[in-house]
Amino acid sequence: MTKWKPSLLGYRWIMKNMGFFLFLAALAVIYIYNGHYADKISRDITRTNKELKELQYEYKTLKSEVMFRSKQSELAKAVEPFGLKELTHPPYVLVDTVK
Repeated sequence: MTKWKPSLLGYRWIMKNMGFFLFLAALAVIYIYNGHYADKISRDITRTNKELKELQYEYKTLKSEVMFRSKQSELAKAVEPFGLKELTHPPYVLVDTVK
């Protein structure tokens, strides 16, 4: 009759290595958390880049509109209802003669 040998997965062996198993479980949890965190950060970066591009488009649109409205001909049209007109002759220079 052969002598019975305890297997490697016996109760004593498992209890002896319980700390190592807990360490491996903690590493697995950290690994999963890190993957989810990286996905979240990637989504945030993508969303922020999209918002930045929208703001850049809005800035360029407003800037071109301001440049168009600040042209001399456009300003003349805008102030005409107020009774203001463009000068047809150069302005006079006032000289202080009293000293």
